[in-house]
Amino acid sequence: MERIEESKRWFTQARRDLKAARDSAEAGNHEWCCFQAQQAAEKALRALLHAFGRRGWGHSVVELLEELKELVEVSEDMFVAARELDRHYIPSRYPNAFESGYPGMYYDDVTATRAFEASKKIVEWVESWLKRSGVEL
Repeated sequence: MERIEESKRWFTQARRDLKAARDSAEAGNHEWCCFQAQQAAEKALRALLHAFGRRGWGHSVVELLEELKELVEVSEDMFVAARELDRHYIPSRYPNAFESGYPGMYYDDVTATRAFEASKKIVEWVESWLKRSGVEL
């Protein structure tokens, strides 16, 4: 598949994941908002890597940004957002990430809002780079 088409596929799903994160937050499912926000950012960054002919490896938003640093300028605020999101990749889903209870006990509106905003920042940043790279979204 052509790299631009693959990029579009990943970015389209990133947008859907960001919407799902917002929907989860509105429904009070804060842990799922955080996970979906992480997924949206991860998929958006993969979209940008595909636009440059790369695939990216792993699930870390920080590491995907590190790979992108070879291709574009990445500001520190993108890494701040990425670190926020990577914190939620596992604990938002697995009860054994905590001493007791379950993930939903440890997530709240403040945490979900912070994760959603971090993801939105990354998705919008990727969108601007994709447009500069000639990807029609």
